[in-house]
Amino acid sequence: MTTTRGQARDRSGTPDGAGRADATGEPEPEAGRLSLAQVLEVFAGGRLPLRFTAYDGSSAGPPDAPFGLELKTPRGLTYLATGRGDLGLARAYVAGDLDAHGVHPGDPYDLLRALADELVFTLPPPKVLARVVRSIGARHLRPIAPPPQEVPPRWRRAAEGLRHSKARDAEAIHHHYDVSNTFYEWVLGPSMTYTCACYPSLDASLDEAQENKYRLVFEKLRLQPGDRLLDVGCGWGGMVRYAARRGVRAVGVTLSQEQTAWAQRAIADEGLSELAEVRFGDYRDLRESGFDAVSSIGLLEHIGVRNYASYFRFLQSRLRTGGLLLNHCITRADNTSRPAAGGFIDRYVFPDGELTGSGRIIREAQDVGLEVLHEENLRDHYALTLRDWCANLVAHWDEAVAEVGLPTAKVWGLYMAGSRLGFEGGGIQLHQVLAVRPDAHGGNGGLPLRPWWTP
Repeated sequence: MTTTRGQARDRSGTPDGAGRADATGEPEPEAGRLSLAQVLEVFAGGRLPLRFTAYDGSSAGPPDAPFGLELKTPRGLTYLATGRGDLGLARAYVAGDLDAHGVHPGDPYDLLRALADELVFTLPPPKVLARVVRSIGARHLRPIAPPPQEVPPRWRRAAEGLRHSKARDAEAIHHHYDVSNTFYEWVLGPSMTYTCACYPSLDASLDEAQENKYRLVFEKLRLQPGDRLLDVGCGWGGMVRYAARRGVRAVGVTLSQEQTAWAQRAIADEGLSELAEVRFGDYRDLRESGFDAVSSIGLLEHIGVRNYASYFRFLQSRLRTGGLLLNHCITRADNTSRPAAGGFIDRYVFPDGELTGSGRIIREAQDVGLEVLHEENLRDHYALTLRDWCANLVAHWDEAVAEVGLPTAKVWGLYMAGSRLGFEGGGIQLHQVLAVRPDAHGGNGGLPLRPWWTP
């Protein structure tokens, strides 16, 4: 560990001036101010896995570290000092006040992994904390306006009490999915599928894995030519088109106008208009029923945990007796954590997104009368999917920046790389839950005794 401006180290490895232990064992601050590098070292316990440099000329961390962070402006310091959790870091990074070195902005995974594995922030003793406050200045402890990408739009401020109303859900979906179809084409690849793929092997391509995911869903739902499929939250129509190519009459519903337009063109281009349809609208407004199967791939995250019962009840009402439902969604590793996302994800990526454990999802499905037949966790597959999406973003970085702007492109690189870490560590997961609508006597339409699909 090194510092600049002639700062020496005492025997404990603490930067001289950052505080030595007094008779009580508590660091004793000296009169001088701490540099910004020293402030970071105080919170990191003197252990930095990267090189840190700041606009005040100070630096810390190994000079030969493969990764680095550069704090470029006082505004960035304010963001870091006032943002809770990961929000301050995200604000400074997105605004360009904090630069990352040694990684591509389209895939900062290696840097984030080093920070997660090796950097542990600790709250210093009161005397040292008071000195930190004096060193950075009180003005940096007063929140300032966040980057424009975070500012809550009018609908969110005005409708705070109407979480998951139809109007607010529509605006939340618009915020996330109507970024740019061209941008999504570069990130997602030809499949235009923005949900977890299922890799048949470690060396499979992203497109092969997405095709394999649709095959798995199709087979779990026991779809046959002539059957009717409803796909809620259908995205760009990947599942709808996959089913239609196999003779299934498929209807998809999405709240994204951009997705609807893209999907309708793709259906026409593939000559699937006789069997496939994608509608713009809220799934709750759908009137048809008697479907042989319902797929929900990546929608439950937007529903709201308190609405699970009505969600599953509605989907059940759209199924014929003996019809199958497959729910595919991101989950937490437990069933007790607070469901609402916080910080960076909620402010920049998924407004109003909520996650809970697979146990809660299964319970809610069972409580409305669905019989759960099978569930599995595909979290390792989502880590691979995010790896490949980041690789696509890196490969098309210049075009992506030209299309959506540098701050938005950086948001996506940070979000996908960070999510990959979450799936690898098991903190977030991806579960598929398969259920049937039984008849009044418990009959399930004569399903086979054992799973009928191939992995």
